[in-house]
Amino acid sequence: MSHVTPIFTDLVRVETRLYNAVNARLRAEQGLGLGQFEFLEIIDRVPGCRVLDIVNELAITVGAVSKAIDRLVTAGWCLRVAHPQDRRSSVLRLTSEGEKRLAASRPVVESELLSLTAAVPADDLTRTASTLAALRATLEAGAHSRPGRGDAGPA
Repeated sequence: MSHVTPIFTDLVRVETRLYNAVNARLRAEQGLGLGQFEFLEIIDRVPGCRVLDIVNELAITVGAVSKAIDRLVTAGWCLRVAHPQDRRSSVLRLTSEGEKRLAASRPVVESELLSLTAAVPADDLTRTASTLAALRATLEAGAHSRPGRGDAGPA
């Protein structure tokens, strides 16, 4: 086993436990899940947000994003609006209820994450954030699938 495998295992376990804890508190206090919160955050942050913006941000499929957006629309938290320059596509916008839900949820997420990471020194969290940002940038740039990197990519 390589020295990286235990790191990967820890990373996955930590992510799962953090996600589950934040998700549970958010559902209990605000009636939405962490995944829904993430979608609302992206829609709010990205001007002229489209489904593909969320796909690129979260690295999930168009189908998964479209279904999730349908659920947000049904909940009354988001709207699909015709794109002003390209009527074939739509732009996602938060409704006033979606904005309220997002605003009420942000402090819950922040508070829970602070509580869950309180035992870790701030300098360690900063180093971890820097390391994860570098790894994420490398993965998002596609360097992991270049020939000679151990993964030749799709056949």
